[in-house]
Amino acid sequence: MEEKQKGIEKLTSIKVEKSRDLYKVVDALNRTLKDRDLMFGLALDENDQEKMVFTIYET
Repeated sequence: MEEKQKGIEKLTSIKVEKSRDLYKVVDALNRTLKDRDLMFGLALDENDQEKMVFTIYET
């Protein structure tokens, strides 16, 4: 499902196993690909605290 909000379009989301260092990968992606109008997000799954939700947005 796509979601438009303040010029940001959600491209996809996936659930992954919780990882202590995954935020470092998301930070590197954001720093490297921001000039290509991409943004990456990471959050704990609200229903399963052992999973994380990785999301890719187009800005």
